[in-house]
Amino acid sequence: MIRIGLISAILVVIFSPISSATDIYKWVDKNGVTHYSQQPPADKPVNTLDSSAIEPGKIGTVAPIKRNDEPVKTQQELDADAINAKDAAQAEKLCESARFNLDVLQTHTRLQRSDDKTGEPVKMTEEDRQKAIADQQERIRLFCVKK
Repeated sequence: MIRIGLISAILVVIFSPISSATDIYKWVDKNGVTHYSQQPPADKPVNTLDSSAIEPGKIGTVAPIKRNDEPVKTQQELDADAINAKDAAQAEKLCESARFNLDVLQTHTRLQRSDDKTGEPVKMTEEDRQKAIADQQERIRLFCVKK
């Protein structure tokens, strides 16, 4: 008698998941949203799915993706960065030019420059040369970045 009770209890436990398997109904509403339910809607055509045939999704199989902690720059910030890079390149060129001109002004004493109105060469006086040296030193101070 005990054996029969034990065998019946084992059979109930073994076959209980099969008896709890129910149909699942799938339908799409008027907005195009797919719904799943154990009760079918009264006014919609449905597809019937057997719940025992549905395989559960795997858990923990997707590796986490590392988030990029850097903030995303807006178009304005990208434009500002491009302008700053362009300005830095232009300042570098002005710096090189000013250093070259200062070197020429300091190493040579007999210099000529072209006249602004006629374009003819005119000999620089010492006062003009000292003023040009001061101008180039100011350009170096403004445009040359100290590293």
